[in-house]
Amino acid sequence: MKNKSAITCVFLDIGGVLLTDGWAHQARRRAAAHFKLEWVEMEERHRLTFETYEEGKLAFEEYLGRVVFYQPRPFTRAAFRRFMFAQSKPYPEMIALFLSA
Repeated sequence: MKNKSAITCVFLDIGGVLLTDGWAHQARRRAAAHFKLEWVEMEERHRLTFETYEEGKLAFEEYLGRVVFYQPRPFTRAAFRRFMFAQSKPYPEMIALFLSA
């Protein structure tokens, strides 16, 4: 019988695993409506920028600068960040599973 090895390391993606995918299509649409942004333009800018951000080649503030704050806005970066972060909701069952490993 083969001995089972103890798990020593777990790699996972937080968004979509422990938390909802907080910046998915629907969340971006809500942000565009909430902040009165042009949806099509914002989505195209996101599409052109997000992969570079996900690969770690672009800082979060640079992402925001390219997608939202490329022109003056009547709201702050802090307000937009708060809205973005509020879109992520926990998956309690997955968090419990992760903590029990």
